[in-house]
Amino acid sequence: MSKFKVEIATGSDGSVSFDVPLRISKRGYRKLVQITSPDSAERPWDAQPTAMQRALGRAERWRRMLDSGEATSINEIAVRENTDFSYVARLLNLTVLAPPLAAAILDDTLPSGTTINDLAINPPLLWSEQVSRLELNRGPLRN
Repeated sequence: MSKFKVEIATGSDGSVSFDVPLRISKRGYRKLVQITSPDSAERPWDAQPTAMQRALGRAERWRRMLDSGEATSINEIAVRENTDFSYVARLLNLTVLAPPLAAAILDDTLPSGTTINDLAINPPLLWSEQVSRLELNRGPLRN
């Protein structure tokens, strides 16, 4: 059963209109449609992003800059972002993470104590080895 109330009205001309309690808010570069019912469940993506999520987003943005030709090198990105070359290079390694690890970052289900350095410094080439190494060092992914 639905947790919010949808009001349906019919016009004299046979038209039907729906009144659904929604709110549209900006979330980064996209718009998010939220149900405004007080009973609606809290969703993890409605909260502020974690440091790990921001780092993954930053790394994806930098990868897209390199792919599109907007930036020609890691040095150029570092100068634009006013940061160190090694930081940019380390974060770019997050773009080759195994899908379960990327999903765990976005869902905030990484083992507690996991840092960016655990994932970004010299990640194994095989995705299965990336997951195994993280689970060996930090424990299993949380549900």
